[in-house]
Amino acid sequence: MTGGAPAGGAPAGGAPAVLDHLVYATPDLERTLAEVAELTGVRPVRGGGHPGRGTRNHLLGLGDGAYFEIIGPDPEQPAPDGPRWFGIDALTGPRLVTWAVRVTGIAGRVAEARARGYDPGDPVAMARRTPDGGRIAWQLTPPGAGEGPGPVSPVSVAPFLLDRGATPHPSGSGLPVLPLVSLGATHPDPEAVRAGWAALGVRWPGEPVAGGPAQLTAVVEGRHGRVAFGRGAVAV
Repeated sequence: MTGGAPAGGAPAGGAPAVLDHLVYATPDLERTLAEVAELTGVRPVRGGGHPGRGTRNHLLGLGDGAYFEIIGPDPEQPAPDGPRWFGIDALTGPRLVTWAVRVTGIAGRVAEARARGYDPGDPVAMARRTPDGGRIAWQLTPPGAGEGPGPVSPVSVAPFLLDRGATPHPSGSGLPVLPLVSLGATHPDPEAVRAGWAALGVRWPGEPVAGGPAQLTAVVEGRHGRVAFGRGAVAV
């Protein structure tokens, strides 16, 4: 993959924010899990439910301390009070909708981004149960908050920030790994995207962002060959 820190670099005194995970959202979790397993040759591992959010997830490793999250409605939870995150309620099929970057000191990172003219939103506390009955907790900025006004898109090329504190990272819990081969992004205003990444101190791990509709595309090395995830998934 081609990568590198965008203009602006990391916030003063902080390391660049690096890829934590990709988010593949779906309105039908079981169907999507079966499709992913068939295409890649690997069944994603159950993560857990997000209490009050109406969602649960399954995970695959991507290598280099990152993972692939498949998230959809949780039938074991009542419908949430508001819309599910990641635009799940409006999706008609699975889609790679956004990505998360890992940081420490999330409050300071948000403050510095705002000082640079970019608002990623206020950090929110989150938690979930693990399959073995444990509990993990973290803080994150609301997905899509950095996109600003404009036409609504199911895809947010702007990442959200995630601070795990002392919680162990999911990629270290024995996930099957499908190496990330490439990551691409298009957006109607590539310059604005790059400026936002710079304000966050983000190191984009993919190809340079190009002009076009908001879209993320990830290619992984599956057991049967390469698979591309974007608007759905396809063997390549």
